[in-house]
Amino acid sequence: MTEQRERIKQSVDYIKSVMPKGFSADTAIYTEENFNIGDLKEISKIKASDIPPAFEGGNNQNSKFILGKLNGKNVIVVKGRFHFYDGYKMRDIGHVIYVLKSLGVKKLITVDEVGHLNPRFSTGEIAFIYDHINLMGDNPLIGKNDDELGVRFPDMSNAYDRNLYSKVYKILQDNKVRINEAIYVGTTGPESETDAEARFYREIGGDVVGYSTAAENITAVHCGMKHIALGLITRDLVADKMMEDSRNDAERTKDKKKALSTASAIAGKIIKDIVKNI
Repeated sequence: MTEQRERIKQSVDYIKSVMPKGFSADTAIYTEENFNIGDLKEISKIKASDIPPAFEGGNNQNSKFILGKLNGKNVIVVKGRFHFYDGYKMRDIGHVIYVLKSLGVKKLITVDEVGHLNPRFSTGEIAFIYDHINLMGDNPLIGKNDDELGVRFPDMSNAYDRNLYSKVYKILQDNKVRINEAIYVGTTGPESETDAEARFYREIGGDVVGYSTAAENITAVHCGMKHIALGLITRDLVADKMMEDSRNDAERTKDKKKALSTASAIAGKIIKDIVKNI
């Protein structure tokens, strides 16, 4: 057994040892720490810091695995991400996805804060991600491949599963949610984008930019997990608007919090329908 698979096994064995007897879930939701999922009924909660093995760098003290029920269906919710910019290695970021797969999860829903590059989008809305451009300079698959986890060269032509995407598209329509179909540009963060960077990301085809989803998607594809990604649009990164922005830092922070609250409320309401119908 490879060292990578041994580390995954350690995490899975611990979670199963404290998991309620008979609990299983084929759907997982991966979100930021403070994202609220409406109507989620918690059955059990596990602190990520209690799950072996320990990772180098970063700070996941507030991250947790929640075993629960949403709209009558068992789900695993991971609240609190492992960010590359916090010092975690890419393989540690991918580790969470492999653990979910080993626990029986087949479908992954991620919710991530993003800034929008597309002038047709607005803050406080949802970006529905259908593809990505990885500019992080790294990814979780670099290094020796474990064939038991996935193939050496995974096909990324259907990275965000089209069948699942079509189902969620219909759910968004039924809930009268504005659908901003988006190509996600993955960067390292944590600094915000310069005007020149935002202009470049838009020129190469990006609609939104963020720091998490691309790495999670690459891992999901590698291990055969279907993935749906929603972006909470909290920042306006349209290049010309950025140059004209006269707000101070306090005003930008206030506007970002307001946009996050609005977008989170939308996503929090529709996720239960997504879980039920996929």
